[in-house]
Amino acid sequence: MSDARPFKDADALLHKADSVWWSLSEEDWLEAFRAHPKIGEQRAATAQSEQARSWSAQEQSAIQDAATETKKALAARNREYEERFGFIFIVCATGKTSSEMLTILQERLPNDPALELRVAAEEQRKITRLRLEKLLNQ
Repeated sequence: MSDARPFKDADALLHKADSVWWSLSEEDWLEAFRAHPKIGEQRAATAQSEQARSWSAQEQSAIQDAATETKKALAARNREYEERFGFIFIVCATGKTSSEMLTILQERLPNDPALELRVAAEEQRKITRLRLEKLLNQ
């Protein structure tokens, strides 16, 4: 991304970010996933900047008000998901309720592992795009 600067406008930046994302290896995607806390948790598997922690908390804010049973179900399905696929459940949580995230998680559990990796990568792409937009609007 640095080598592609300067960008003509925000659309050019976002288009380049999407292009770079889809050109990365599966291991690169997995590395990006590890920088996210699990849905309903505060800490990622790898170090995050203070800004990334803050954004994750904002994006997952619906979990704070979730019913105890929903939180427990999310935690259990998160474990099941990680055991099945080998990486954490990634969803672009912005604007989603905890119940919606639980439903999405349950719907994705039966996916073929190769398909699920692509689905998770698309969710990561959405998260990255939202965060780039936040940076541009600061």
